[in-house]
Amino acid sequence: MNDIKLALLGSEGAGKSAVLVRFLTKRFIGEYASNANSLYHKRLSIDGRQLNLEVFDPCSQSGESRCILEEPVDWADGFVVVYTISDRTSFLNAKNILAQIKESRRETCKGEVPVCLVGNKQDLCHSRQVSEEEGRVLSQEYKCLFQEVSAAENYLEISNLFTKLIRHVMEQLKHRGDRRRYSGSKSMAKLINNVFGKRRKSV
Repeated sequence: MNDIKLALLGSEGAGKSAVLVRFLTKRFIGEYASNANSLYHKRLSIDGRQLNLEVFDPCSQSGESRCILEEPVDWADGFVVVYTISDRTSFLNAKNILAQIKESRRETCKGEVPVCLVGNKQDLCHSRQVSEEEGRVLSQEYKCLFQEVSAAENYLEISNLFTKLIRHVMEQLKHRGDRRRYSGSKSMAKLINNVFGKRRKSV
């Protein structure tokens, strides 16, 4: 059984929790404000391999927030960075998060860090502030996967992007040492249990 750890990052209102719950349960939860960090668990099978998936969904990050990123960046094997196509500020914040991931992992991870940039709320094209091309260009700059989705309308696209990211993580774990994850996991447990309070969810 392989353990895969993902972190979900993005601005408040970008719908990152909705994207995650859509993937985990196929249900759309709508918009809600979360002021707590959550750790989700799911067992799944990809390409015939059984996986234990953990996804850390921290409080939404403002553009200037670096402290909340430190633990997830150290702990996670891969990242989902979410913005909404109807809010340019969330897109600029996603760019800032990608830069922080790249900077933080430059020394600890040789090769590409598995990341998926997600433009959410594709159903709100009438109020679009960020073009699909801008998202694609940003993903090419940071060498990450990219997908525009609608958590409200489409489960399959979201499922596919998580599957692609998990496959990328599995390939990366095959080709590098895993010493980082032990210290990272311990500090992450401390972060979740002691600092923010324990909220574990199995789905």
